[in-house]
Amino acid sequence: MNTSFFLTGTDTDVGKTFLACALLHAWRHAGLRAVGYKPVAAGGEPVDGQLCNEDALRLQVAGTPGFSLERINPICLPEAIAPHIAAARAGVTIRIEPLVERFESLRAETDRVIVEGAGGFLVPLDDHTDMSHLAQRLGLPVILVVGLRLGCLNHALLTAEAIAARGLPFAGWIGNVLDADMPCLDENVSSLHQRLAAPCLGIVPRLASPQDALSYLQLSRVNA
Repeated sequence: MNTSFFLTGTDTDVGKTFLACALLHAWRHAGLRAVGYKPVAAGGEPVDGQLCNEDALRLQVAGTPGFSLERINPICLPEAIAPHIAAARAGVTIRIEPLVERFESLRAETDRVIVEGAGGFLVPLDDHTDMSHLAQRLGLPVILVVGLRLGCLNHALLTAEAIAARGLPFAGWIGNVLDADMPCLDENVSSLHQRLAAPCLGIVPRLASPQDALSYLQLSRVNA
């Protein structure tokens, strides 16, 4: 049975792709066919006539081979700005149903799909929908990446409330250390443990590669 997850973050640049790749490495090491899915990416460079997003490329490399970049990242927008603005400026309409269909095709061929959102949980996709609407339509358990820096408590708790309000399972959270000199880092992590109604899947320090993160993750808490 395929067990897939929607991975979101407390903000942009909190390490979602880094940790999505770590999850893919862990699942592949366990003998599973696992693939990353980046439905919408803002920021791409032309390569051989195709827009390529760096995060999507990383997911492709970390996942099981044989899945084209177009399948992993069906919507790649040229400008690295808010997706709804980037889409409007590029003349692109983001529709949720085709993105759900792409996900279902990946799920049918794999054991695990990690769906990585863009930015935070409520980032707009157009004038009426946001990333949480896609998460709701997929109906997947949510993993939250908490960027550990000043302000993370408010961002994490607000995101957890938004996940609960949309009726989605909160599968777990990962603390990713963005500021090694963050005041009261341990106390902030303790507060997250106390206030987030989901298991902590690990606290990850600043590392060079996703593979290095595996020893800091406790995936049995979410794989059960």
